[in-house]
Formats: sequence, C-alpha cells, structure tokens
Amino acid sequence: MAVAAKSQSTTAHVAVLTVSYGSGRVLGDFLGSLGSALTGPLYIVVADNKVLDGDTTVSGLAHAANAEYLPLADNLGYGHAINEALKTLPPEIDWVVVSNPDIVAGAGAIDMLLKSVGGDATIAAIGPGILTPTGEVYPSARVIPSLRTGIGHGLFALVWPNNPWSRSYRQQGASSVYRRDAGWLSGAFLMVRRSVLDELGGFDEGYFMYFEDVDLGFRIGKLGLRNVYEPSATVVHSGAHSTQDDNARMIRAHHASAERFLSKKYAGPLLLPVRLLLAAGLRLRAAVSERRHPKS
Repeated sequence: MAVAAKSQSTTAHVAVLTVSYGSGRVLGDFLGSLGSALTGPLYIVVADNKVLDGDTTVSGLAHAANAEYLPLADNLGYGHAINEALKTLPPEIDWVVVSNPDIVAGAGAIDMLLKSVGGDATIAAIGPGILTPTGEVYPSARVIPSLRTGIGHGLFALVWPNNPWSRSYRQQGASSVYRRDAGWLSGAFLMVRRSVLDELGGFDEGYFMYFEDVDLGFRIGKLGLRNVYEPSATVVHSGAHSTQDDNARMIRAHHASAERFLSKKYAGPLLLPVRLLLAAGLRLRAAVSERRHPKS
C-alpha cells in the first residue's frame, strides 16, 4: 500500500491531484502555477507512476511545493493513480481538481471555476478553457460519443479530419467557446465534487489510459448531474510529454479504451454486430496511426 511521504496542514477545501510518469521536466512549472490559481490554501497530491531508484526529482518538486508525494509500486494506469490519491484526502475537501502535470494554470483559474459553480448543486464537474502553447483553444468539452459519431470519428478522423462526425463529437470551433453544458470534460484539467467522485467510486480503473474522463462524464450524466464548460477560466496544456517516447503503445491504449467505452455504453446482444464493426474500425485506425507515428 502506498503511503504519502508527509502531511499538509491546511484548511483547504480544494485538492489538486496529478500523476507523474517521468514528469520532472514539467512538474515544477505546474506546481508553481497553482499558487495563483486559487485564493486560499490548496491540498496537493503528486502520485508517481514511474518511481526510479535514486531519482528524487519528482519527490523533491512535490516537497518543495508542500505537496503530498505518493509513490506507487506499480503502474496500473492513470485512473488507478488518481483513485489512490483520492484515498489520501482529508475529509474537509469538497472539490477535487484532476490535472495532468504538463499544465500551467492561469491566474485565478480555480477561483473562476468555483465562482461559476456558485451554489448550483446540479453541477458535478466543471472544466476551464484549455489552450495550446500557441494560444489555440483545445476542444476539451465534448459530447458523449454515440454509435454514429463513434464509428464516423473512429473510421474517418485520420483520412478526413474535418468530417461531420468528428466535428460533432469534438464540439470544436469559435462558436462553441462559451459557458455551456457538455457530455464530458477533458481530464487534462477538471474540477469534480468530492462527494460525486466518492459516489461513483472514482475513475474506472479498467481504462489503463485515455477515456477515463469520457467514462466519468457519462456516469455523471447518468446520475442526472451536469458537466459544465467554463472558458473564462484558462489553463495551458503543453502536450502528452510522458508518452511521446512510446507512440505505438499509447495509440493502441487509446483505441482499446475507446472500444471499451462504447462497448460499455452499448451493451447487450442485439448490438453485438455494431460493436464488432466499431471494434474493427478502431483497430484499423490504430494500425494506420501506428504506421504514421512509429516509436521514436
């Protein structure tokens, strides 16, 4: 069982959880940005999925930021690491921010998210506008993929990027950058009610990586609660630094997770032929992706 290296003594009601996987190069900037993201104390946990003998870079950065450092013996996936971090939180935490370590939070970003929620108990999760390093808006608030959009996006996104199914799924474009409800919000930076995470049992650990945020948004919707996109709060996402050295494996993981989610959503024997078609399409897309993006 993993044990946090030290205790934080705060009266925080917001916690930030992040997962490191060889993330020492970006973690310091992320942790440094959190000081201006919220007026008041934060409880921070850094779960480490890639503990290296003799390397204290990640633990040192966590300790310097007065964060909990949670070394994990085995890499059982992103969702598992977040769930382990959740278990360490004190009872006074009301909101949990799940974030990638390659994020730089904008000034007041968490304050703006909390203000946007106000006293609306129907809001279970809220996410900011996520920007690329060049200032472009990433489509982080999307619809829950249906069979139609899932098959269309899965089959045609690589060869026809602007196809109508991908556009519908991504909710991409200037006209979509306003406060609105979404089917799911990107787990790159996402604030969720602690009580809802407890009710749902956290992330589904059946996803090793990718689609755990889609699944979470879907399950929040099944509870009759809302996922809200609030682009007045912003963060900058530099990209998936920790997976760039193993493109093929990550592509396979992404498509396996997509197949798992749509198989869960559309369970039952009557939909088996459709699921088989979707699985074949996703595997074809994965094969094409691996050819285009081989291991570097």
